[in-house]
Amino acid sequence: MSVELNKELINARLKALLDAWSKAGKNDDYSSIADVDAIFLAAGEDEPIRKGTAFQTWLLGYEFPSTFMLFQKDKVSILCSASKARILEQFQKYKTVVPVEIFIQAKAKDPPTDALPRFLEVFASHHRVGSLTKETNTGKLIDEWNKALSAAPQKPEMVDIAQSISSLMAVKDDDELKSTRTAANLTSTLLTHYVALKLETILDRETKISHEQFAAQIEARLGSGEGDNAKGPDMKVWAKGRGLNDVDWMSTEFCYSPIIQSRSSDGGYDLKSTAESTPNDMSHKGVFLVSVGIRYKGYCANVGRTFIVDPDKEQESIYNLLLTLQADLLQKMKDGAVARDLYQHALSVVKKQKPDLEKHFVKNIGFAMGLEFRDSSYLLSPKNGRQLKANMIFNLSIGFQDLEDEDNKKYALQIMDTVKIGHDKAICITDGVKSTKDTLFYLTRDDPGDDVKPAKKPPVKANGNASPMKNKTAGGKVLRNKTRSAAQEEVVQSTGAKIAEHQKELHQQLQEEGLAKYSEEGGGANGKEGKGWKRFQSYKGEAGLPKEVESLRIFVDRKAQTIVLPIHGFAVPFHINTIKNVSKNDEGEFTYLRVNFQTPGQLAGKKEDTPFEDPDSTFVRSITYRSTDGHRFDTISKQITDLKKEVNKREQQKKELADVIEQDVLVEVKGRRPIKLPEVFVRPALDGKRLPGEVEIHQNGLRYQSPMGTQKIDILFSNVKHLFFQPCDHELLVIIHVHLRSPIMIGKKKAHDVQFFREASDVQFDETGNRKRKYRYGDEDEIEMEQQERKRRQMLNKEFKAFSEKISEAAIASTGDALEPDIPFRELSFEGVPFRTNVRLQPTTECLVTLSDPPFLVVTLADIEIASLERVQFGLKQFDLVLVFKDFTKAPLHINSIPSAQLDDVKNWLDSVDIPIAEGPVNLNWGPIMKTINDSPYDFFRDGGWTFLGGTGEDSEQEEDSDTESEFAAESVESASDASSDDGSAFDGSDASDDEGSGSDFDDESDGDDWDELEKKAAKSDKKRAEVGTKGDDSDDSDRPKKKAAASKSKPKPKPNGKGKR
Repeated sequence: MSVELNKELINARLKALLDAWSKAGKNDDYSSIADVDAIFLAAGEDEPIRKGTAFQTWLLGYEFPSTFMLFQKDKVSILCSASKARILEQFQKYKTVVPVEIFIQAKAKDPPTDALPRFLEVFASHHRVGSLTKETNTGKLIDEWNKALSAAPQKPEMVDIAQSISSLMAVKDDDELKSTRTAANLTSTLLTHYVALKLETILDRETKISHEQFAAQIEARLGSGEGDNAKGPDMKVWAKGRGLNDVDWMSTEFCYSPIIQSRSSDGGYDLKSTAESTPNDMSHKGVFLVSVGIRYKGYCANVGRTFIVDPDKEQESIYNLLLTLQADLLQKMKDGAVARDLYQHALSVVKKQKPDLEKHFVKNIGFAMGLEFRDSSYLLSPKNGRQLKANMIFNLSIGFQDLEDEDNKKYALQIMDTVKIGHDKAICITDGVKSTKDTLFYLTRDDPGDDVKPAKKPPVKANGNASPMKNKTAGGKVLRNKTRSAAQEEVVQSTGAKIAEHQKELHQQLQEEGLAKYSEEGGGANGKEGKGWKRFQSYKGEAGLPKEVESLRIFVDRKAQTIVLPIHGFAVPFHINTIKNVSKNDEGEFTYLRVNFQTPGQLAGKKEDTPFEDPDSTFVRSITYRSTDGHRFDTISKQITDLKKEVNKREQQKKELADVIEQDVLVEVKGRRPIKLPEVFVRPALDGKRLPGEVEIHQNGLRYQSPMGTQKIDILFSNVKHLFFQPCDHELLVIIHVHLRSPIMIGKKKAHDVQFFREASDVQFDETGNRKRKYRYGDEDEIEMEQQERKRRQMLNKEFKAFSEKISEAAIASTGDALEPDIPFRELSFEGVPFRTNVRLQPTTECLVTLSDPPFLVVTLADIEIASLERVQFGLKQFDLVLVFKDFTKAPLHINSIPSAQLDDVKNWLDSVDIPIAEGPVNLNWGPIMKTINDSPYDFFRDGGWTFLGGTGEDSEQEEDSDTESEFAAESVESASDASSDDGSAFDGSDASDDEGSGSDFDDESDGDDWDELEKKAAKSDKKRAEVGTKGDDSDDSDRPKKKAAASKSKPKPKPNGKGKR
């Protein structure tokens, strides 16, 4: 690809350099170049990004290794190779402010030229030359230059001009600010939507992971691997950022490897920008320092945060001081401010509020950034007298180090942000995860005297579709409400109001995302291609026809999947896929055989959208044959029908297995025995007798080995989407469950899930040999058995949990992606019917699952677009939940018959995992709805999107209320007996007794009445109803019958059938 230089920009920046040079005597920022005759900048080979390479990129737009540039007030001289000279000729031929002269070095194989001596001659003709004297360069050209310079008879005096170069690049133009803002958005998005959430999960589950591994996982969000194994950016993270739709990912990289520090870091906490993540495991308590910097198109942005688990009062106070100090400094950092004055101001604030922290305050509070990550010329230190100017970019870094907590352990606190200097104040262009409610994590305790560790329980907050925990439960969970008073305030606030407000935001966000995702051009079919026309070829020519056709009789060729029909003396073959069906009728002595073909325009149910190559052609719809041989037509009809079924079955199997993948080869562990979990069963079961086998952890996956050694199941870590561990508390099985990204073949069936389990019951333990049983009976024996059962379950849980963590560690080491064992939250579970049987559905951090019995259900929460609650009506004992996926081509998941008593729990959970909720009184027909959406998703969202479900509109709710009222009023007679039998009935005793007509059916005193008395009561009731209908009596006793009559007369309603209106 040819390199195109931005010649106008190069000329403008060259002019800025020459202007600053000519005025240098009057401006302190450029005093170092005031008395130099020339400026010399050299670039070596494979150099890190320093001031020299940064200046080259700033001026030319690209980095040119092994290139020398000599700036003079009347000319620019460049020494480079021939290939670079061809690029720089664009700059040379342009009308620049001063002429450009290029000295071309010869290639290694070619004879040397006089370019280097001539360039040296120009260089040596000056008395004082400005250069970056503190930078050392390497490379072949550098060695040749040093050799030639040492032999030169006359050498100029070298002057360091680093501060002047910094001043030249410090103030950013519009293009530079745009790249810096993009870098800041990338950094903030990574911090908010990955680093903070991931750290929270690690702390909450007490995941064993090193600082280095966590840093590597963060780096992998920009892509990892090379060649065929290369992975692109993690768009699940970046899609949540602002203004990142058109990012050039090839120009995006990390400024440094992310820095993760905890109290277990080797060497303690280090607030320098050169700190590194250590290889030892992270602590799960105390202070955590996280720093991330991203470079976009060369321009840097940086952010750093402090997270504290179980902070004491002093740590809270110091952290709040940092927040206050940062806000104060942003007001002071403006055009004309002096670096040392800013530091002294910060120090004075610390002295005033916490004098004892003065000695712990950092030695500088930041530095300028740009193409160079850390420009020491603009260090915000007590000795730097340089002034800040508008549109400079700084890394504002404030903190305290070498502090001691209540346990006498050292810690440090730090906040870093990228800020842009303005005329009146500075603004942060990085944001997120800074307030105390986002960075301070508290532990709840059951007993104040207990030594509580963070328990592996439901996570803190359900960010990014993660399941919540209930704030009321205690026991060492990390809480999302960070201040101690916030928990009480949230209890006071209405839960319903909070959900309604949050749902309004979610629906609005869903609508905006839908409109942004589907443009008018890309609207149809959700990006999926429709059905295509398939060509069928029975035979390649007449020679391929079977011999049986010579008799010109109907022949079924099973091998070619063809039916050969005689038409006007010709044998005409028809592929079985062109035939719809065949029918046979007997009329008198003749038997009629009719063959119906697939043609356009037929109402054939699911096949009505069958494509045709040319629907406007003339089609034969059917052919009828007549014969006196009824037995032969019976045989032909059966053969065609059987062949049709066989082909359809084969097509269906092929369709089902279309997404099955062929996994790579499992790489076995060498040099040691693999980690094993013995005596486990597998589901789906292997062929043969049901015997327990063992699971082994290998280098890149798992292997289940049957006890006979003849069968095995290999699962690669790269194909594992979710890993679950379900303990045997309140369950019969202890389970490790693997949910796959793509299904694999196990035996003759495809499997999306593979489960390893062991039974927790005591049936397999023989206790008949226990001597104590001879002498101990009754309660003591039962208590001992219960204790042994409890102990056995604890051992099973511990063994399986430890093995699942080993799987997680091996998967992280193999793929670099996090694979944490997810544990279902039983306290958030609810019952429902996702398939044919009623099961317990349990949320996990990332999924909704049922793992105890097949068929298994694993729904990834991040894949859910919206949840629709159906049949939510007063008086119904159950409701349904429909989960619509973001992939609209997938059929929605129906979970039916959820008890109405759990409605609030389900809504609270869905809201906590940021899933939009819709609610309605009836079941919807989702087939046509999804077909309409898939036809044009953009039109769907443009017309309001999911608002038709009525989950957020008030008008629809009022209409449903009035409709439901009249409906139930019209049918109270039929439903009264059902309602009275239910404790949660909509009718109370007083209302029922007031209405004699409906109350007589369930009056307790009428149980002993005979038929005559019942007939009299019925007649009396009918008479009273007739009087109410004609006279319109307004008495209290007749209020309800009147309303019923009017309702049923004006608007009859169908009787609810338990499933709601259809």
